[in-house]
Order: sequence, then structure tokens, then C-alpha cells
Amino acid sequence: MSKILEMGYSPCPNDTFIFHALASGIVPVAPYKLSITLADVEELNSLARAGRMDICKVSVHAAAHIMNDYILLRAGGAMGRGVGPLLLSSAPCTISHLDGKRVAIPGRNTTANLLFSLMCREAGIKVELVEMVFDQVMPAISKGAVEAGVVIHEGRFTFQDLGLSKIEDLGRWWENFSGLPIPLGSIAIKRSLGLETASLINSAIRRSLTLSYVDTDAAWPYIKEHAQEMDDDVIREHIDTFVTDYSMDVGDEGQKAVARLLLEAAQMDGVELPDLPFFIDL
Repeated sequence: MSKILEMGYSPCPNDTFIFHALASGIVPVAPYKLSITLADVEELNSLARAGRMDICKVSVHAAAHIMNDYILLRAGGAMGRGVGPLLLSSAPCTISHLDGKRVAIPGRNTTANLLFSLMCREAGIKVELVEMVFDQVMPAISKGAVEAGVVIHEGRFTFQDLGLSKIEDLGRWWENFSGLPIPLGSIAIKRSLGLETASLINSAIRRSLTLSYVDTDAAWPYIKEHAQEMDDDVIREHIDTFVTDYSMDVGDEGQKAVARLLLEAAQMDGVELPDLPFFIDL
């Protein structure tokens, strides 16, 4: 009997593009079988922190809290330049205008919140954070429930349709701050499964991603099914933006970027990173 591995990732087009061939069984992971959960990024962060997922897409911010029990795969993540969350408001303003104001975030453990918190620290301001599901952030800004909000996923492509203004691209802010690409999310696997299993899953993810590149039409129904109300052009732009060369292999620069952001997260949250490798070594 095959052992079941619990695997979690988001319903966003970049993840469903990467994992379609795995989810459909086109790419096998014998002697294992996958039980797949699709969930919002903050829910995935919570599942990983509770140890309920064997393999899980997590925000790099959240990864700082699980590194004793998980190690990061080299494939399947979201990282790049010019791909970060956006800080939006209903009218043009600057970061200093937000001092003391209510700002929506898509979860306290998201990389988006970490980047915004770092920016506030550097700007010397304090805000009241309001947590909500990512797709509620832009409506909350439009209705005036919050002064501003940090928007992730497809919001970067559609915010102008709601008449919202961009205060800052937090990915570009990070690039200027660190000189590194922004690591949004990584695939974490339980250390207890061992390097052989981690390598097997890493290779399977790379094969799955390659197949989606070769035949996107085959993956499209799965991507479209989970993309909810996104139109096709937004889905394609989403994939083109968030699936990058780093998704195939994080590379040396990507490892440096993750290590730097993990350090910032640990310092921000007051946790200690273990003296263990962050990524599997192939």
C-alpha cells in the first residue's frame, strides 16, 4: 500500500500551473500518493505551523517559524523581481500618511505583511493592522473601512479597475532595500521524511512544471477551475508574473534572498532560526 503524503498549495494560477501534472497523477511520486489540499496562503501557513502538511506552500515569512521541522525544496516557489505585493489606498498618498491608520493585510504570517512591516520600520511609522482574506482587501479600501491595504495575487493586475492608487510596490521596495529578488513563497517538506523523499518530490515538481510549459492547454481546465472569477488574460498574466526561472530552481541568488528574508522575519517576530540547512542539497 502506498503511503499518503498530505500536500497543500493555493488555488492561484501560478500554483495550479506548477502542480497540475502532480495533482492529475501524470507525474507519479511512487512509492507515495498525494492527498492535496488547496487553500488560502494564510490557511496554508497555519496548517504547516501545526505540522498537518507533509509538503506545503508557505509564505517565506511563515517559514521562519517552521524551520526546525521543515526544509525547503528548490522547486515550486514564487520569487522574482517586480512581482511583490502592492500597498494601495483609495487616493494618492505617501507611506508617512499611514502613521496611526488602519491598514489591511492578507494575514499576519504572510510575506506581504512582513514586507509592509519592514517598510514601516524603516519609515518610522506605526499602523493598526487589520487581518482579512486576501480578496477582501481591495473592497475594504474602496469602502473606506481601512486607509490602505496590502494586496497580493491578481490584485496587482486589477486594482486600477477599482480606482485605487498605488503607494508602493513592496517587491521593488525590497529589491532596493536588499539588492535581492523577493521570495514570496516556498515549498516546505517535513525533515522527518528524509532527503531521498525530499529529492523525489523536488524532481516531481520540476517535471510537473515542465509539462505545463510544454502543454499549457492540458493544464488549463485545472487552472481555470480554481481561478474563480479571473478572466483568461488575468490568469495568463498571473502565471507569467509569478512563475519564473526561480520556480524551476531557486538558484544561489534565490537562496541568498530567502536566507535574508528569513533572518528579517526571525528578528521581526522574535524567533530563533535553527542551525540547519534551509534548502535541500541536490
